[in-house]
Amino acid sequence: MARYSHSVHKTAALRIDYALIGGTGIGSRLAEIPGSAVAVPTPYGMLRGKLIDNHGKRVLLVQRHSAGHKSPPHLVNYRAIVTGIKQLGAQFCISSAAVGCLRAEWPVGSLAVCSDFLDLSARNLTLFDHSVEHRDFSKPFPLSDSLLELAQKKGVAAHHPAVYVTANGPRYETPTEIQVVRKLGGDVVGMTASTEAILMREAEIPYGCLAIITNQAAGMSDEILDHTDVVDVMNRAGQQVVDLMLDAHQLVK
Repeated sequence: MARYSHSVHKTAALRIDYALIGGTGIGSRLAEIPGSAVAVPTPYGMLRGKLIDNHGKRVLLVQRHSAGHKSPPHLVNYRAIVTGIKQLGAQFCISSAAVGCLRAEWPVGSLAVCSDFLDLSARNLTLFDHSVEHRDFSKPFPLSDSLLELAQKKGVAAHHPAVYVTANGPRYETPTEIQVVRKLGGDVVGMTASTEAILMREAEIPYGCLAIITNQAAGMSDEILDHTDVVDVMNRAGQQVVDLMLDAHQLVK
């Protein structure tokens, strides 16, 4: 991987092949990859990221929760992230997400490739505030099959299909809430991915999400949920996820 300076790129003529969004435990790892800072003005605010060269492909790396993990899930500027990636001409975008698990047979530390979602966040974010437009959501994560193939090529086991349930956060869910969403067909629960999936679909950017199971959801075990435990699991599984995300250069046309 080529090294770049840390100067800010001018974005007027900048084009990228694809984008990677790193969530908890992954965004900080992406930030450690040498590259050049990018600031992309959008109608919704500034998108800040890093440009790298990966196997001859130009890739934008984005920390979902901003540098230092400062933006809570309900305040992430999702629209700036998506519109900025769109402006740069990305062919597709792949993200990571730390999730609680609703399936006892899926162990902590394992991966799931998201295939569908149940959005209970009530955020109602859209790119269509000033026009009447509708998008089909028959395939909420259109890159799910491609991500599964990448994982299989690398010998990485990944659960699929997987229905991602989105809560608003930043609190964790109650045992009763988990019981309900399990009955509704949820497999994993988090606070970010469906919001990104909705906006990516509206922006017509093919999107995929790799979920890392960091804990059993509330009521699934006797353990008390603690964010430090989530971070510990991500520290152990993080590099494998980053390597898999960087393998997405194989999907560039």
